[in-house]
Amino acid sequence: MADVSGSKLSEEKEAEIERKKRQKRPWDELHKSGKIGITPDLPETLGFFDISAVRRREQREAADPSLTRFISAELTRGYFLEHNEAKYTERRERVYTCMRIPKELEKLMTFGFFLCVDAFLYVFTLLPLRVLLAVLRLLTLPCCGFRARTCPYCRRSSGSRLLQPAQVCDVLKGLIMVLCFSMMHYVDYSMMYHLIRGQSVIKLYIIYNMLEVADRLFSSFGQDILDALYWTATEPKERKRDSIGVIPHFFMAVFYVFLHAILIMVQASTLNVAFNSHNKSLLTIMMSNNFVEIKGSVFKKFEKNNLFQMSNSDIKERFTSYVLLLIVCLRNMEQFAWNPDHLWVLFPDVFMVVTSEVAVDIIKHAFITKFNDITADVYSEYRASLAFDLVSSRQKNACTDYSDSVARRMGFIPLPLAVLLIRVVMSSVKVQGALSYTCVFLCYLGLVTLKVLNSIVLLGKSCVYVKRANMEDKLFETPAPPPPSSTSSSKTPSRAEASCPTPPGESKMEPAPVTLCSPPPSSSCSVTTQPSPRTDLFPPQPADHSPAATPPRPPTPTPEPEPPAPPLSKEEEEGEGEAAAAATELKHRTPNKDLLEIDRFTICGNRID
Repeated sequence: MADVSGSKLSEEKEAEIERKKRQKRPWDELHKSGKIGITPDLPETLGFFDISAVRRREQREAADPSLTRFISAELTRGYFLEHNEAKYTERRERVYTCMRIPKELEKLMTFGFFLCVDAFLYVFTLLPLRVLLAVLRLLTLPCCGFRARTCPYCRRSSGSRLLQPAQVCDVLKGLIMVLCFSMMHYVDYSMMYHLIRGQSVIKLYIIYNMLEVADRLFSSFGQDILDALYWTATEPKERKRDSIGVIPHFFMAVFYVFLHAILIMVQASTLNVAFNSHNKSLLTIMMSNNFVEIKGSVFKKFEKNNLFQMSNSDIKERFTSYVLLLIVCLRNMEQFAWNPDHLWVLFPDVFMVVTSEVAVDIIKHAFITKFNDITADVYSEYRASLAFDLVSSRQKNACTDYSDSVARRMGFIPLPLAVLLIRVVMSSVKVQGALSYTCVFLCYLGLVTLKVLNSIVLLGKSCVYVKRANMEDKLFETPAPPPPSSTSSSKTPSRAEASCPTPPGESKMEPAPVTLCSPPPSSSCSVTTQPSPRTDLFPPQPADHSPAATPPRPPTPTPEPEPPAPPLSKEEEEGEGEAAAAATELKHRTPNKDLLEIDRFTICGNRID
């Protein structure tokens, strides 16, 4: 009986399941497959959803699209920008950076411009006085007696140097200026002007571009020639005949300054021809050349160091263009008998050239920072680096003159430009009579006053910028001495010694913890303290290494043999191999340059390290 009842129950369950399957609607699974979703809008007939009516309505809407429905969808379509918040925030920051670039760039340009003015005025104001002091020292040497230990008048020891290294460099600069100025008298400016004016416009455009490239090449190599001359003249020498090597270096420097001055004169003549042309077509072409510079630099990859080089190049070019405009105005005013009305005729062209220079620099830097994701705060770092050069040149351990550090940093060499300006001024302004010489003397006093005031303001601003950038510690860092090398000759010092040599017999100076822009506790810790003079004339005598003077050395004990190292396992050998590979990679990896190490003007200003 139990088996019969169990079989009946199972048959009843199977019949119930079969009945449910028959009652199941075929469209119940459609919403699960994603083909259609069950919504309240479906028509219901006798308890069932009419799926065929829904399909017919969809086919009718697809076959007959409505323009009204499309316009309504376009007008009511929405989106949310906060879904991509990071992207739009970055775009907004780029816009803010581009808006900050003109202000930050002009701050850097203004500071760099006055640095160039300070180095340029130094040639006209303080350099003649320093040369005069050096000559006076040479003239007072006979009063001391060459064999006396101490002079009874000036208290100078006979073993001291005839001239300090800085005075030697000043005398060399003065001699170069005098020789190049006398050679420039043989160059006829008027003949050069008419020779250039007779050329066609396209030729003058090509000549001007070639002159710009040549100026950059001369500036890049010229400071190396001058540095080689200064070091050859001031390096410690064992024999007096070694001083003969200064002569070829001196003539090479004179030849360089003379050629560079002629090159700048041709540039000024070409610009003068453009100003005096009737249709101003040449001036327009020369101004459009600045905008071509945007194409050559904006679409290249730049890093911070490369942008710093290009910024220094722009500062130098802007200052040089202002000096060229001054020369053009002087020559034109001379031709019109210094008529003040003609100055207003030149003013629109001068304003147009200056405005184009500023606009091109702003556009170029704005897009370079945008394409390379560089913030506007980088120009504050550049300004602090330039200020560091000025402050460090006032230290006791200064290795170079400030004008030379500006030349190395920006590629601005003031000697050729100063020679040309003196030549143009003396040919344009006739000095006759006592009143004229009095005016010249008063003008010289005005230039000295301007130079002193400019130097004081720049030094104060530089201290503020260095302190704001937290670079005070670098001012008092003492360079590490180079490792001794037995194979190196005494005539070929290392790079560190060439850049900042230490006098023989003098120890390196210890840095003092001095706070910038604060009253120093003593005169030896001031920012503007001058280097202490060197009292040695000859290098120290080598120590006596005779056998009698050498004390006997104790016998050296025999070193004990080291026990052999235990064999390494496989894992330890693999770890050592990976460490050696990592060390090799670090050894060959090029370190990033600091902004203070960029001291050479490159040709294009966009070299990728």
